[in-house]
This record gives sequence, C-alpha cells and structure tokens, in this order.
Amino acid sequence: MSSSSSLTQRNPQPDVSQDQSESPPKRRLQRQPSSTQRAMSQTLTSAANLANLLPTGTLLAFQFLMPVFTSNGSCDYPTHVLTTVLLTLLAISCFLSSFTDSVMADDGNVYYGFVTHKGMWVFDYPDPSGVGLPDLSKYRMQIVDWIHAVLSVLVFVAVALRDKNTVDCFYPAPEQGTKKVLDIVPMGVGVMCGMLFMVFPARRHGIGYPVTGDGARR
Repeated sequence: MSSSSSLTQRNPQPDVSQDQSESPPKRRLQRQPSSTQRAMSQTLTSAANLANLLPTGTLLAFQFLMPVFTSNGSCDYPTHVLTTVLLTLLAISCFLSSFTDSVMADDGNVYYGFVTHKGMWVFDYPDPSGVGLPDLSKYRMQIVDWIHAVLSVLVFVAVALRDKNTVDCFYPAPEQGTKKVLDIVPMGVGVMCGMLFMVFPARRHGIGYPVTGDGARR
C-alpha cells in the first residue's frame, strides 16, 4: 500500500477540469459584416447560381440538346442554322415562362396558367366555369413580370455564352478581343441580373419553377 501511494505522489494525475478552465477562449469576430457586404455576398451568390433563375425544362433541354445540335462544337452551316433556331426557341421559352403561374384549387391539386391584364387563364383546369378556383384577378400581369421576362432571356444568353459547345460553334477561332468579351460579358450580365433579381424578387411559381402549392400567397 505504501509503494502504490508513493507512486501516486510521484506521478500525480493531471487535473482535467483545471486544464479546461485555463484553456484560452476562442477568438470571435469583432466586426459584423455590413449591409453592403451582405448585399454583395448575396449578389455574387445569385450570379454564381444563374441556372437556378431559368425554367428547369428549358435548362435541361439546353444541356441535353446543345451537344447534339452543335456536334460537340464542330458546326457546319446546317448545324449552325439549327443551333440558332434552338437557342431562339429556348430564349422564347424563358420569356414566356415568366408569364406563367400556378394556383391551388379546392380539390388540392395545383394548376397552371398564363397571366393576363385581367387575371390568370388556367388552361389545365377540368371545369371551364372555374368553380373551385380562388380569385384569379389577383394574379394579373404586372410590370415586374416584364422585367423578369427580359432578365430571364439575358440570363439564358449569359449561360449559353459560358457553354463550350455554343462558343465553339459560333466562334471556333475567336480573336483575342472577342475571347475577352466572351469571358467578361456573361459574368457582367450575371452580376447585373443577380442584383436586379434581388431588387425585383420573383413571386410567381410558373411552369418549370418551384411550386409552393399556396393558392393565397398574394
């Protein structure tokens, strides 16, 4: 017993609680980000996720069809024309999708329609009389819808100009100045569109966009 006690005295166990209490406190940020820094961070995040601002179906069609239409960037005259037609149709799709919206009826299903100056025209509702739908006049077309339509087309152009197949098809051997423009302009358009989408946030849930299923969100 005496030998074990002497060993304990010679090799005392460390006091864990004392070491934890004496550990230096973690440093915390002294400055909180300003409103300007937070706005810039959100803008850059929106610009980095430009594809999320486009209709899902249009974006999937672009990603799936561009390698086929451009022959992986090796375009001749027919494929050049077909690619131009495809890009035009996809841009029109982005424009028109900004004027679509969804509404939840009394049966619990979500229906889609086009917005007009008088309200919304629901084209897939089974009852032509509109019984069971909420007041569609509050879904009428607004100025912000036109802004979103133009911005969606610009975002699509920016995404298309960042696609390798598109650039190789229309600019197979760009000059140095053209190459700089192709590198700078899409990013500039992305940042500007990201800022404008923050100023004019989208409230519609049309075709190809996320649906909340809330028919009384306005």
